[in-house]
Amino acid sequence: MIRLGTTERSYPWGVLRSTHASKVKFALAEKSLPWEVERIRPGDLWRKPPELLAKHPLGKVPWIEDEGTLIWDSTVILEYLEERYPKPRLLPEDTRARADVRMVTRFVDEAILGGDLPAIWMPWWSKEEDRDARAMEEGRRRLRQRALPWLETRLADGRDWICGKLSMADTGLAAMAMVLQVDGFQLDEFPALADYLERIRRRRAYLAISPKTSLEDSVSA
Repeated sequence: MIRLGTTERSYPWGVLRSTHASKVKFALAEKSLPWEVERIRPGDLWRKPPELLAKHPLGKVPWIEDEGTLIWDSTVILEYLEERYPKPRLLPEDTRARADVRMVTRFVDEAILGGDLPAIWMPWWSKEEDRDARAMEEGRRRLRQRALPWLETRLADGRDWICGKLSMADTGLAAMAMVLQVDGFQLDEFPALADYLERIRRRRAYLAISPKTSLEDSVSA
């Protein structure tokens, strides 16, 4: 069984999870691969204890262990899963289509998950009175200004998934769907994106990362 290292914690406003690890968990669920979770205390991502660095040399999550093989970095993990467990496919066979999926995955990683989304997401791990509401609103503004218009344009042709067919590129956007669900983020000016995120939330795989799914019920597929 695959072991997934991640941060997860239950709060009165929902179960919160690492966005990058949620990419991996969503892919595991789409591929119907069983997994178990090794939960890391959120504070250890700042303290970087030796046991965490032994799993991920940057002191981050996620990582997986699969039959003695340790893999870290969410996108590298997705590539590994695709090569080792290719069905159902999350990378197309066509070379150009694969490049498109990888480019969108990189955009989501850099512009969203590692870009504007943390300003919104990280404060949710604290009590409301400890959150910087101004910084959160600035994160929302930046997200509306750059990433969301780009995604809306890609989806405006009526495609169901960000690269046409469900792919690796959708896994990071499933993590964004989770964050925006917790945040109550309004998408009135992005109707195609709003419909797309609802399609993601209706998938069985989304139950593994939904803020409404308990820690106990989100352990495996």
